Amino acid sequence: MDNLILNSYSKISNLNVSRETCNELESLISMIQQKNQEINIISKKTIEKEVIRERHIIDSAQIIDYVDLNSNTTSDLGSGGGMPGLIVAIVMKKIRNNMRVNLYEKSYHKCVFLREVSKKLDLNTQIIQKDIFFLNDIETGTIMSRAFKPMPVILELVNKNFKKYKNIIFFMGSSGRKVLNETLQEWDLDYEEKKSLTSNDSFILNIKKIKKKVS
Repeated sequence: MDNLILNSYSKISNLNVSRETCNELESLISMIQQKNQEINIISKKTIEKEVIRERHIIDSAQIIDYVDLNSNTTSDLGSGGGMPGLIVAIVMKKIRNNMRVNLYEKSYHKCVFLREVSKKLDLNTQIIQKDIFFLNDIETGTIMSRAFKPMPVILELVNKNFKKYKNIIFFMGSSGRKVLNETLQEWDLDYEEKKSLTSNDSFILNIKKIKKKVS
């Protein structure tokens, strides 16, 4: 593996990425490229390795310091192609390999891909091929949501369908500030945020507590 690739991953300052971890992340990139010829894992406009590495892998990995390490599971809602779920599972092999990452995805074909990657890279995951909106009393540690549903929809889901959780991580894009301000009109949120490593217009939101305001 060349230094250019290692330097790309080194920008995640809080994550001491081993060469083995880098190799597995690069294997994931190759699997995404291959599978994307069959089904739509990512946009064809972002299929180059360098773009996938920056826009999807590093973008996903930057949330690692927000994942609750005292829980036995963490959950990726609407996992799709496994970002951030698969990336978190790869990194967790070196941090806490007995933590299971639950990947909720209702698409059969995407679940096949998630299982293929998990088996090849020996990841501690559980692929749950169900519509999470029809599941109840879910218990987990960290909840992750990246490009799944609008923030208010996710908050309603967590409020109604989750019995226990530690925190919720959102990836907020260029319109994230507007979305957050509008959401705060209906929800009381205990949160912290940090600037995204991959986009000047984006930020990561880590929510500890949520409470629906009485209208």
